[in-house]
Amino acid sequence: MKFMKPAKYCRLLILVCGFALGCSTIPTQEMSDARQALQAARDMGAATHAPDSLSDAEKLLDEAKKALDEGYYDKARGNAVAAKDEAVKARNKALEAKSIP
Repeated sequence: MKFMKPAKYCRLLILVCGFALGCSTIPTQEMSDARQALQAARDMGAATHAPDSLSDAEKLLDEAKKALDEGYYDKARGNAVAAKDEAVKARNKALEAKSIP
């Protein structure tokens, strides 16, 4: 049985580790957070009180879904986080509009 030389083994190990670290994981939590934030904005009345922000959030989530389907996990993650932020903004605008007499 022939064994690899230590230098070749180290290079292979570095290559495998580099590949493993370079792989992106599916942004499951970010997508879930964005969907929940959008639902909270809708429930607060953002469609009436902050339609532009709500629409922007929905578009960003759609882009995240598309990127996810295509395997672009980093792009999906970024769009999902942006969608959540925009949905929170929409919810806050709606909340503020409802609390103003």
